[in-house]
Amino acid sequence: MISFRHHAVSIAAVFLALAVGVVLGTRVHGDGLFPGSGNSSQIDDLKAENGRLNDQVKAADAFLAGSAGKLLAGTLANRTVLVFTTPDTDPGDADAVTTALTTAGANVTGRVGLTGAFVDSSEGDRLRSALTNVVPAGAQLKIDAVDQGSMAGDLLGQVLLTDPANGQPRGTEQERSLAVETLRGGGFLTADTVAPAQLAVVVTGDGSKADQNNRGTIIARFAGALRAHGAGVVLAGRYGAAEGPGPIAVARSEAPLATVTTVDNVDREIGRITTVLGLSEQLNGGTGRYGTADKATSLTVAAMPH
Repeated sequence: MISFRHHAVSIAAVFLALAVGVVLGTRVHGDGLFPGSGNSSQIDDLKAENGRLNDQVKAADAFLAGSAGKLLAGTLANRTVLVFTTPDTDPGDADAVTTALTTAGANVTGRVGLTGAFVDSSEGDRLRSALTNVVPAGAQLKIDAVDQGSMAGDLLGQVLLTDPANGQPRGTEQERSLAVETLRGGGFLTADTVAPAQLAVVVTGDGSKADQNNRGTIIARFAGALRAHGAGVVLAGRYGAAEGPGPIAVARSEAPLATVTTVDNVDREIGRITTVLGLSEQLNGGTGRYGTADKATSLTVAAMPH
């Protein structure tokens, strides 16, 4: 039987090729390779090599998709997970992450969509007002959680994530329903049936609008505040989310958010697998920055025994 470690080595080799392909693609399509040289033969060779690497990556994705059952089996058995999405999340990414979670044995208790208003700093006062009106009895918002991302994560973490100390929900079902309905009625989120969970994944997009109204920072701080109330949180997105003002870039830059695991290639099968393994790692007290973008420290989670 092929071990997890052998799988991990194979994955690393394949996605090293991906990284090389990205570099080649940048050089071929950018302005800095052979400006004005007219060396079309060399450029054609690079394009052909880039095409071959892309084909290998597609084949690797297919291989990993077929191997996910072996790689993830039992990783999150008997665990509950809540999935959050941001306005720029690709629905296919969120669906694929949900599939990976269920493959690992997790029970996905719901999907909560954060709307444009939720991540818009110009809506901050309105969102903060809504949040303060639905604080459950006995709960208390942190006095330093004044920005809307932190405040929302603080409230929803207490309402929707179970207490890591005893695994029990905080507050009553009525209090949870009031919070969700109030925020949904205010246009801040979309959600169907949502039950409390031990863990959470925040699936974001490529960061293309992260600089608009402070979106990237709001999303990153939301994930950080969630993490303070749950057994584990992973912020997963595409490569662009780890650049500039993107939410993953912010999470990797702000020290208070270091407890959030980040994954910057959720559009690839390796990223979805890493998202699941990242939750398992958090349950064991670890955290990580995974992927191929800036400040990632490893491609994926180190081999762990099942």
